[in-house]
Amino acid sequence: MIKILVVDDNHTPREVISEALKQYNIQVVEASNGVEATQLIEKEKFNLIITDVVMPEMNGYELCRWIKSNPKTENIPVIICSTKGEEFDIHWATKQGADAYIVKPFKTMDLLKTIKYLLKQTNQV
Repeated sequence: MIKILVVDDNHTPREVISEALKQYNIQVVEASNGVEATQLIEKEKFNLIITDVVMPEMNGYELCRWIKSNPKTENIPVIICSTKGEEFDIHWATKQGADAYIVKPFKTMDLLKTIKYLLKQTNQV
């Protein structure tokens, strides 16, 4: 079963993403900030991580950089999902190692297509 970590300090978007994924038989674990996410990542194996950018303690860019700089987790696809949709934001996310960037609000099918594509790229589907 596919297991995805959803990281967002705001409960509503985290819940929207989680519920959409669960409808497709995807196991979802939630974290409310980057520090909580790193603790989960050290204990559990995830196929993919979806993170917001603006969060307390450790933002999404820092989380992405942490994931991609760790040999044990560097191959986990990371999707940054944020209301910050300027060209610079997307460019900076790519520089941190993000595999995809989705601007909120988004269509659920667009998110699911991106997840499926990234999982195929890493031979997980």
